[in-house]
Amino acid sequence: MKKLIFSVFVLLTFLYAKCEDDTPKNPIDLLPPATQIGANTFGCLVDGEPFTPDGRPLSFSSQYSFNSVGDRFSLSGGRRYEDRFLSIGMVITTPRIEKNVVYVLSNATDTSSFGEYYKYAEYQVEGFTSQEHKGEMTITRFEDNVISGTFWFDVKDTDGVVHQIREGRFDVKY
Repeated sequence: MKKLIFSVFVLLTFLYAKCEDDTPKNPIDLLPPATQIGANTFGCLVDGEPFTPDGRPLSFSSQYSFNSVGDRFSLSGGRRYEDRFLSIGMVITTPRIEKNVVYVLSNATDTSSFGEYYKYAEYQVEGFTSQEHKGEMTITRFEDNVISGTFWFDVKDTDGVVHQIREGRFDVKY
């Protein structure tokens, strides 16, 4: 009987140790690394949970354009869960995009910089940054057809819930 109890104890100890080692402790560890090489990556924490595009076609997109009025950079990532689809995105519109500049994400208009949150489940919920719920995007590289940077923002959705988008990073080739 003692051998059986000891064997069960040893087995449970190994199983517990195995489970502990397999799971990252910090949600940030599940995000892509903050690179500046045009790796086409995107990730952030949405209300403390890791968020990355799920790899389906069009689940990640970025676009850079310029004209006589100025530069426009848009970026979005989407992920399908069992019960919903979630999309996080940002747009910067400015006379000239520059690296190491902090762009404020606030009111969503055709001529501004803003962050956006879309959730499709039983019905559509959306939210945009505003004067009350702002954020920031910092471009850390803007050269050789690569745009990289970091971001964070808050949005109040159509249900009145404030969502925190944190530790965001992206690295795209255009």
